Amino acid sequence: MAGLFYQTIARLSADLAAKKLSAVELTQAVIARAKAVEPRIRAFNSFDESDALAQAAESDARRAAGRSRGSLEGIPIGLKDVIAVQNQPLTASSRMLANFVSPYDATVTTRLKAAGAILFGRLNCDEFAMGSSTENSAFHPTANPWDVTRVPGGSSGGSAAALAAGEAIATLGSDTGGSIRQPAAFCGVVGLKPTYGLVSRYGLIAFASSLDQIGPFARTVGDAAVLLGAIAGHDERDSTSYRVEIPDYAAALEGRRGPWKLGIPKEYFGAGLDPEIGAAVERAIDFYRGLGCEVREVSLPHTQYCLDTYYIIATAEASSNLARYDGIRYGHRASGAKDVVDLYFQSRAEGFGAEVKRRIILGTYVLSSGYYDAYYLRAQKVRTLIRRDFLAAYQQVDALITPTSPIPAFKLGEKSDPLAMYLCDVYTIGVNLAGLPGISVPCGFTAAGLPIGLQLIGQPFQEAQLLAIAHAYEREHEWSQRHPALASSG
Repeated sequence: MAGLFYQTIARLSADLAAKKLSAVELTQAVIARAKAVEPRIRAFNSFDESDALAQAAESDARRAAGRSRGSLEGIPIGLKDVIAVQNQPLTASSRMLANFVSPYDATVTTRLKAAGAILFGRLNCDEFAMGSSTENSAFHPTANPWDVTRVPGGSSGGSAAALAAGEAIATLGSDTGGSIRQPAAFCGVVGLKPTYGLVSRYGLIAFASSLDQIGPFARTVGDAAVLLGAIAGHDERDSTSYRVEIPDYAAALEGRRGPWKLGIPKEYFGAGLDPEIGAAVERAIDFYRGLGCEVREVSLPHTQYCLDTYYIIATAEASSNLARYDGIRYGHRASGAKDVVDLYFQSRAEGFGAEVKRRIILGTYVLSSGYYDAYYLRAQKVRTLIRRDFLAAYQQVDALITPTSPIPAFKLGEKSDPLAMYLCDVYTIGVNLAGLPGISVPCGFTAAGLPIGLQLIGQPFQEAQLLAIAHAYEREHEWSQRHPALASSG
C-alpha cells in the first residue's frame, strides 16, 4: 500500500472502481501515513480512526451493491477545523471552542458525504482562521513538509500540510484573504478559492462573512475540479449563496484549450517580490505566450489600498461575528466570575488568543461611534473601487497571472511583527475583496527546495475557464508530481 497516499483522486477512483483497491485499504494507508508523520507535521487537531474505517467499510459495501455515489466514493478527505461535521470536534483551533462538538453538518460536509467521500480528521489552522502561518493555533503550530523548520502558511496550514505530507488524498480549507492559496503555494499543492457565493458557507465558523469562502486543496487541477463540482451550488441556508448553473468542471479541463487573453497586473511585480519567485512566474508567463496566448500588462490602480481596506473590513466583521462567544451560550466559560459582565470579560480573555484579540479590538474601534464613517464606511467604498479595477481589466483579458505569495515559506517564529505577517497576503487579499475566483498551482522551487506558487485570477463564476487555464500549465510541467523527502518515512 506504500505510495497510495500520493495518488490522485482520478487514479484512486479508477482503481477502486476496478476493485484493484478497497476503500478500507486506502483509508488504512492514509491512517498509517498520518501516524508515521504526524509527530513532525502536526497537521491534525484530531482524527477518529475507527470512524474513518467504518465509513470506508460502508463505501465498499455500497460499491459491492452497485450503489457507488460517484467520483469521490471511498476517497479520504480532511476538513479544516472550522467546517462543521456532526458529532466531531469543531474548535477553530481556539481554547474558546476546545471542547465543542458540532451538532450538525456543514453544507459542504453533507455534499461530500453524498458524493461518497470518507471524512477523515480535523485539520489545524490559525485560531478562527486569523493568520498566515498556522502559528496562531491555540493547540500547536503545524510544520511545512518540505522543511519542518518552516511554516506551511495559513490560515489553512493544516489542510495544505496534510495533503503535501500524504496524510489525506484531498482537503478543504477556507479563504478569507488568501488562506487557501498562500498555504497551497508554500506547500507545493493546488489551492482553489471559488467565487464568493458559489460554495455555501453554512456550517463554516465565521471570521469575516463578506470575505470567507470554502474551497479545495488537491494534488492536481483535475482533482480540484472534481472537488469543486461536489461542493458547489446554491444553498437555501446561506443567504449569500448564488443561483448559478454548475458545469462539469472536470470535463471542461480538456474541452477548453484556449488560447486565452491573459493580463499581468503591473502592481503585483514591484518591490518586495522575492527574485526567485518573480523569475519562476515570468517563466510561467513565457509558457503561456508559447501556447499562443495574448499576454498584456494591465493595471489595478487601487491595489495599494487593498491591505488597509481588508484589515478594516475583516476586523470589523470579526468583531461582530465573535461577539457570540460570551461564556454564556456555548464555548469556554470562566470560573469564579463575580457577575455577568465579569464573566464576559474573563471568558473572552481566557478563550481568545493574542491575534484574535488584536483583530477584535481593531474591528470594534473602526465600528465605534465617531469612527464608523471615517474607517468602515470609507473602506467599503474603496472595496467597490478595487472590484471595479478587476472588472475593468476583464474587459481586456480572460484572466490575470500573478505570484501567489511575495516570499517562500519562512521559518517558524520568524515573523513576530503582525504587520510583516499581514504583508504575506498582499497578492491574495484583492481577490477576496472583489469576490473573485483564484487558484494557486505549483510553478517551481527555490534554490533551497521550497515550493513556489503561481496565482491565476478569474472572472466571477468562470471557474471552468480558470481551471482550464491552470490545467494547461500543469499538464506540461511536473511540479505537482514532486513530493517532500518526508515521503521516505511513510
